[in-house]
Amino acid sequence: MESPVPFLPGSFSDEETSLLKRVMDSLPDGVYIADRERRISYWNNTAEYLTGYRADEVVGKQCCDNFLMHSEDVGCLLCEGDCPLRRTIEDGRMRRVDVYFRHRGGHRVPVEVRVAPIRGTGSEVVGVVELFNDNSRQRAVRERARELARFAFLDPISQVGNRRYLEQQLSQHLDQYSKFGNPFGIMLADLDEFKKINDTHGHVAGDAALVAVARTLSNCLRASDVVGRWGGDEFMAILPGVTGEALARACEKFRRLVAQSTMRLDRSEMRATVSVGAAIVAPGDSPESLLNKADQRLYTSKQSGRNRVSL
Repeated sequence: MESPVPFLPGSFSDEETSLLKRVMDSLPDGVYIADRERRISYWNNTAEYLTGYRADEVVGKQCCDNFLMHSEDVGCLLCEGDCPLRRTIEDGRMRRVDVYFRHRGGHRVPVEVRVAPIRGTGSEVVGVVELFNDNSRQRAVRERARELARFAFLDPISQVGNRRYLEQQLSQHLDQYSKFGNPFGIMLADLDEFKKINDTHGHVAGDAALVAVARTLSNCLRASDVVGRWGGDEFMAILPGVTGEALARACEKFRRLVAQSTMRLDRSEMRATVSVGAAIVAPGDSPESLLNKADQRLYTSKQSGRNRVSL
């Protein structure tokens, strides 16, 4: 479905409108236009590429329908509350904000969003235009995957580091802590009821859930953090230079982002949650003792009802 280009000032011929659409479709940013009710009337090619949603799936929907599930850094949904589009419609001011949206594949993607008002002939706000692009963290994730593949450290399903890579990184961080006192924390995350997902939806859906969780974990952490698949449905992250409070915030942010996401299957949608256990390195820790602390807390999260963090 070819979407029109509404709200552009002046009168344009069909040829000029076609040219404007080609220009907007060639931009490196995702672009969409919405009216005062936040109903989307234009969705460019880059928006399709970044989100996985085609224009014919989006045009006519409202951003508050929450199909992208925009959320702030701590995982709180914006479309139901502090929506930057709604605020710009109300006050006519431009805005820039870092948010996460849900990709059609189910994982979370960090983007920089810029919102600007579109004004009518009487200077009233008649709509808004939003531009968004993946930020440096996303590009760093792709570069890291290429680097891991070169050294046989890449998990083929989740496209994050494998267990061998994590063991090497953990040993290096412990060595740095022993020599120089550089603190770090580790996070163990387990996909809740993974067997049930496989039994109910099949192994293809199980693999899709692993990919979505891995990408969300990679996207919500810093470029300097280490992310990998520890084995089965369990993932691990190493976060250098964090305090216990910062580690707890990172774990909770990840848990929320996964819980608020859905993965699209052929005829349905699937939700997943994670349980998380975390630990800060302490004097005398070995890889085994540090992992054992995080694993015990992960077990506590599982026994306490799943979809929670223990630190």
